[in-house]
Amino acid sequence: MTTLTSVLDRPSVLSLTLILGLAFSNPGVVAAQEPASGLSMGINTQYMDAAVSPRSDLFQYANGRWLKDTSIPADRAMYGIDAITQEKTEAQLKVLVEQLAQRSDLKAGTNEAKIALLYRGLMDEAAIENAGLKPIAPILNEIDQLKSHRDLATLFAKLSQAGVGTPFDFGVMQDEKHADRYSIHLSQSELSLPDREYYLDKKDKRFKGFRKDFVPYAAGQLNRLGVPHPTYAAQEILSFETEIARIQWDRVLNRDPQKTYNPRSLKALKKMAPDIAWGDLLREESLPADPGAFIIAQPSYLIKLNGLIKKTPLSVWKTWLSWQVLRAYAPMLDKDLTQRQFAFESGKLRGVPEQKPRWKRALQLIEATMGEGLGQLYVDAYFPPTSKEKIQNVVNHLVAAYGESIDHLDWLGPETKQEAHKKLNKINAKLGYPNTWRDYSKLEFIEGNVPLNFARAMAFESARNNAKFGQVVDRDEWMMTPQTVNAYYNPTLNEIVFPAAQLQEPYFDEKADDAANYGNIGFIIGHELSHAFDDQGAQFDEIGNLRDWWTQEDHAAFSKKTAAIVAQYNAVEPLPKVFVNGELTLGENIADNAGLTIAWKAYQASLDGKPAPVINGMTGAQRFYVSYAQSWMGKLREADLVRLLKTDPHAPMEVRTNMAVRNQDAYHEAFGTQQGDALWLAPDQRVRLW
Repeated sequence: MTTLTSVLDRPSVLSLTLILGLAFSNPGVVAAQEPASGLSMGINTQYMDAAVSPRSDLFQYANGRWLKDTSIPADRAMYGIDAITQEKTEAQLKVLVEQLAQRSDLKAGTNEAKIALLYRGLMDEAAIENAGLKPIAPILNEIDQLKSHRDLATLFAKLSQAGVGTPFDFGVMQDEKHADRYSIHLSQSELSLPDREYYLDKKDKRFKGFRKDFVPYAAGQLNRLGVPHPTYAAQEILSFETEIARIQWDRVLNRDPQKTYNPRSLKALKKMAPDIAWGDLLREESLPADPGAFIIAQPSYLIKLNGLIKKTPLSVWKTWLSWQVLRAYAPMLDKDLTQRQFAFESGKLRGVPEQKPRWKRALQLIEATMGEGLGQLYVDAYFPPTSKEKIQNVVNHLVAAYGESIDHLDWLGPETKQEAHKKLNKINAKLGYPNTWRDYSKLEFIEGNVPLNFARAMAFESARNNAKFGQVVDRDEWMMTPQTVNAYYNPTLNEIVFPAAQLQEPYFDEKADDAANYGNIGFIIGHELSHAFDDQGAQFDEIGNLRDWWTQEDHAAFSKKTAAIVAQYNAVEPLPKVFVNGELTLGENIADNAGLTIAWKAYQASLDGKPAPVINGMTGAQRFYVSYAQSWMGKLREADLVRLLKTDPHAPMEVRTNMAVRNQDAYHEAFGTQQGDALWLAPDQRVRLW
């Protein structure tokens, strides 16, 4: 249920010419002023394209020069502000980790020593080449020893604990309707291709091509295992996963928190899927023999999966599970396996021509295994305590603006407004880093065996997570590490979370003009706050329970507005015959539109009734919206755009920029849009939410 939103960065400032600034000023603006003492303009004018009107395309107007002059790096599917900031953070982490890796005086068992060991392990390419498949032989032997379909449940548990995919995800999570306790959740899992449509769409030649290319890719990997007739085995895998895809729920249906909350007793679970040995699975996971209710996300999927259990021969199960091991561990194995996986999963599916350098992959390994341990080093070096205090003030201003906005909504009744205020006032803002760092003292590694260390880390995390069962919900836990360039809202904890790497320049720059900061970090905070009131988040109350706190009339009014948002985005066609899915992206689109509105209101409040200064010919409103547009600056490869449109709850960056401003009255006033302009939207068609 965690909602994530990707955000992008903004480099240093150059002055915009007076002519460019005045070209789209409000009619009454005639004079340029300098920024207040010590402040910068806060937007990257060297990235703007004066040949494009912001009335036609705000994204191109704000970012056009950068888009023309910048190529996507060969090791990336997309590139932009977020990637630039991520690269800055990775460079900082590289310095920290390489210094540790070169030290011989680190005390054994410390986080520093473990991080150094992990880094040295993946950087030792010669040792990895010499090892070949030996490091994963034990786990492959477990699969080879499978004797009956009943043994699958135990094997699924063992593989899951080792970080290997199985037909369903099984784990302990906070209960959506009982926010004070943990329950066991069960849901459908991911497949080898990005989405069920990649298997089932028979018309789009792109998907046909992906399916065709999958077979030689999988065959090449299976050949390394000595699988007889690897091409035939690869075709079996594709056929098997196609059967699974047919019974899976689509991503729109999976967004509904009510439909995916289905408590079932152990007795009912056994009736739904009698061919899965649930007792064996629970025992292997070290969970109670009868833990009470299970929360089943997709009941029909589980029932139909049960039909595949015995129908599918053990030989196919062995091949498919061995394939899953290769998918999970190939990045840590020899060059032959790694490059073949990259060529298909990044090259074919996402259009990326080159693999990331080994040091970046080593950092990714540490992130996956000891993320908070690495985060503690990062925070100590790059995020002073004062940064946390300053961003808290910005959050407070946005929350205050949200509260005032709720009071003035003309479509929401007083009873629901009162509940909305209760929820808003209970939102917990987690900023920078956790109050308590994760304890890795019981996680043990050995020098030189990267896959084994990864397996141990996955087992450690599985055990840590399962140990939550029966415990009080930990409301201090983080789902992201401090070095992550991102942010999220979690409805079951009613929290917004901003890692340290997100709270740095250019997202938030103390030396920048307020218009730029509110258009950037202000929008990001407003966006995450708005997830508490999007079509999913609004179904949860102030403590995180899935509970209806709306009147019937307010439900109807909200549904009318969200239906209009869906229709607006459904009409956008980023690629020929490939449209934005307005239902899949609804939550993010609501958060974009509402978050931008709230950021604008907070910016207006910050002016305290005084007019915003005109800087280099641009009004405060114009700088605010250009800053917003530059917070989405980026580009991506066509193959990855296809993947995003089919799988991602976020619309493409350009769409998010231009569609949100169309619904903003202040945007139309700032740039003087009128009927006939590409971004014009008649006032009676603008959707005004929160």
